[in-house]
Amino acid sequence: MLAFFNTLTRRVEEFSPLDPKGKTVLLYTCGPTVYDLAHIGNFRAYVFEDLLQRHLEFRGFNVRRVMNLTDVEDKTIRACHEAGTSLADFTRPFKEAFFQDLNTLRIRRAEFYPEASAPVHIGRMIEMIATLIKRGHAYQATDGSVYFRLSTFPMYGRLAHFHLDELRPSGRVKSDEYGKENMGDFALWKAWDEKDNAVGWDSPWGVGRPGWHIECSAMATGILGPSIDIHCGGEDNIFPHHEAEIAQSECVTGKPFVRLWMHCRHLLVNGQKMSKSRGNSLTLRDLLYQGWTGREVRYVLASTRYREPLNFTFESLAGARSTLRRLDEWTQRLHSRISSISLQSTTPVPPQLDTAAFGRALDNDLNTSAALGNVFDIVRDSNRLLDQGKLSFSNIAFLEDWIKQVHSVFCLEPNYRQLELPNKVTSLLLLREQARAKKQWNISDSLRKEILALGWNIKDTKQGQEVSW
Repeated sequence: MLAFFNTLTRRVEEFSPLDPKGKTVLLYTCGPTVYDLAHIGNFRAYVFEDLLQRHLEFRGFNVRRVMNLTDVEDKTIRACHEAGTSLADFTRPFKEAFFQDLNTLRIRRAEFYPEASAPVHIGRMIEMIATLIKRGHAYQATDGSVYFRLSTFPMYGRLAHFHLDELRPSGRVKSDEYGKENMGDFALWKAWDEKDNAVGWDSPWGVGRPGWHIECSAMATGILGPSIDIHCGGEDNIFPHHEAEIAQSECVTGKPFVRLWMHCRHLLVNGQKMSKSRGNSLTLRDLLYQGWTGREVRYVLASTRYREPLNFTFESLAGARSTLRRLDEWTQRLHSRISSISLQSTTPVPPQLDTAAFGRALDNDLNTSAALGNVFDIVRDSNRLLDQGKLSFSNIAFLEDWIKQVHSVFCLEPNYRQLELPNKVTSLLLLREQARAKKQWNISDSLRKEILALGWNIKDTKQGQEVSW
């Protein structure tokens, strides 16, 4: 059974998509605010979302994923002003760097990467705000800014699990105060002021810019429709961002906004919260500069279940390097041994090689740590069976197919060329095996030379022929 923890209900629930055919999953994931390079805490969430998509696809679903790029927000506006450049020119290199980092970490591209500043999305935001005002869910304050009227949405707080009466000012809430009716009302449209410089769009309420929350609602519902299957983000997005998304989206569409909310816990660095003031804020490029690889970083980010805090250390990176080397050596061994065993031998997979446990672990709320534990149980046990000569050709072929399935989710295959025997080499090895069985040593030596001429080396062992390039 495929089941995930729902932040909204605080229960692990069996998953089935809204699609009547049960095939398509609509997934929205909060992307970066492009005022700086994304840090590894951001990428912890993005790797989790990538693993989620890959596992859903592994289970046969078609995933339509949207990840927004927040290029209109207080931080981007302030930073472009300080840099003395336009918003587009300022954010462009950070967008490019983000996609480069996705490639380095082997994160599959979403189907859509909408930018908040795109005219089509600004238009959608204005339409939604107008609808909210018309229905009494929003109002324009004296300074021209438009706010969501929380008193009209009594379910506000259900995602973060607090009552509206418990709401207290936060830094984000305080920054949105422009003569609001109530403290908790959040900005949908911010009237232009001189700090915005050239950033602004015409609207029925005057020149201004959208609030952060309405951007995601507009892009999610505009691309995926009024109701989506899964919405992901970091745990810091739960309140106020995702809470606000629910309120404004459902008041516009009249339908449940999201069926399943999944949130990734924080990443710590050496046991401490990551921050620039502590000097422990790390970008992917910092780690690459120190000689680590994207593959090693991905392993560390994927190795802890998303719903548990991840303590990122350089010791964990060193451990990832050693662990991946072990996986590579095992994979190479399978490749080299598959030709040393009779192609005619077909036997059931030994019961101790419980490869199905990998999928069961991921079905259980994306338990990546248990899934990887299963992978290395298989590596250990199959190595022992190889040493004992107890794995048949079909067993090894099965394991090779299985590790490809593992990589289809975790994407941890090595960068170098895998040992895949051409059909001609496989045929020559089979002939040589038959010649050796008949003690036709001259024919065996001749076939060895043919194989060597094709660029492959052979080592004769007690278990048979081992091949390398």
